[in-house]
Amino acid sequence: MPAENKVIEVTTVVNDDIANPTHRAVFSSETELLVNQETLGNKGEVSVHLPITELSAASEYNTYLNLISTSNDSDSEFSEDLNEAMRASIEDQLMTSAATPLPAKEILLDLASKIRHAEVSRFNINRANILDGALRGFRRATYSPNKRMSVKFSDDMGKLEEAVDLGGPRREFLRLLMHSLEQSPMFEGAEGVKNLALSSKAVREDLYFETGRMIAVCLVHGGPAPGFFSPTLFSCLATGPETAKPVIEDVADFELLEKLKKISDSTCLQNLQESTEACVDYLINAGCFRPITRFEEKDILVQDILMFQVVNRVRGPFERFKEGMKTLGILENIKQYPDTFFPLLCHKPIKLTADIVDGLFHITFSIDGSKRKFVESRVVAFWRDYLQDTEEGNTESSLECILAFATGSSTVPPVGFCPEPSLEFLHPQDVAAKFPIANTCVNCLRLPLLDNYENFKTNMDFAICNTQGFGIE
Repeated sequence: MPAENKVIEVTTVVNDDIANPTHRAVFSSETELLVNQETLGNKGEVSVHLPITELSAASEYNTYLNLISTSNDSDSEFSEDLNEAMRASIEDQLMTSAATPLPAKEILLDLASKIRHAEVSRFNINRANILDGALRGFRRATYSPNKRMSVKFSDDMGKLEEAVDLGGPRREFLRLLMHSLEQSPMFEGAEGVKNLALSSKAVREDLYFETGRMIAVCLVHGGPAPGFFSPTLFSCLATGPETAKPVIEDVADFELLEKLKKISDSTCLQNLQESTEACVDYLINAGCFRPITRFEEKDILVQDILMFQVVNRVRGPFERFKEGMKTLGILENIKQYPDTFFPLLCHKPIKLTADIVDGLFHITFSIDGSKRKFVESRVVAFWRDYLQDTEEGNTESSLECILAFATGSSTVPPVGFCPEPSLEFLHPQDVAAKFPIANTCVNCLRLPLLDNYENFKTNMDFAICNTQGFGIE
């Protein structure tokens, strides 16, 4: 994150026996400690001003402690009471600063600023097998996550789509890639609440690392938020597997889930013993088998089983997945700002509404008072009616499909759209068109100027529902 200078001010009253009115210690070019003393009767008020850089706060604080220690050795008049007051106050403010969440867009845009747009990593993708093409691209010797991504799609017949990637194809590729990963053998669990699955093939081919790297790259390069992690998986990333608290719903194995529920629902010691006998082999393999002599052992047994099944069983794959998530600084920021990243990784994006989609697009009108502006205003009303009808389920399309048609992304990316989506118009004098045309590279949707709403609605439905991938001119 960019350096942000902050001032920590500590004021405390101590005995007026400090000989020197000012103590100054230089921490670094950006950090300085200044202690002033004003005599107030028999007391003295000491103010400490400490500009700090947020990311180096811990190291600067340690430097401060060392300086205080040195000062104690060389200046016995620097009272211990003053030292303790400054320690406590500075440490408290450092903790408060570290806990302050930052907007996801701000964090990701800062990470994206390190992308070298003059250099390109190329991806040749067939929609019939998104993950295969992605792996080839990510494993190419010349690939670097710090290079701009350039994506070319081919249709199912192998014909190359004529498109220069200025953003739209990349956004579509990352959208399809996140969907492919969610459905891949690397994850298991209910839709939208996935944990890592154990796949020997994925371990052998190091796919867990690649999966983590793909998700990190997607976030920074303008793709959608994954939104399918379970809280347990997120907790493992943010604070470590040791702190995870898996729940019964995390278990994807239906047979094991039923046995575990019986153990959890036991109401007496005999029920508990009978329930555990039904899965003795599993308990032995999981290292959870022991004689059950007290009913109070039930909760600990259930938690041990959950920790093995959801966390410890996939610890090796998780470590490789975590290594991939370090790409472009994503994991570091997840740990620093867990409250910011939790919605991105664990929650599906906010459902689009007609008003949200309408507000995303800047409308490029002709000159006020012109005949063109008059016709364009009528079609804008058609456009808003179409969005409203779509939200209410009265069209063949969906708001997500409309946004994907125009931009290549079915949701608003965490980093936002660049450039801002825009609406333009297809005047008959310029081009004869009955259907909308989208240029996803610049997020521009051009609407046909039709005479009535029913024709407009029919043609919009046809174009959006029958165009594969991003809008085709």
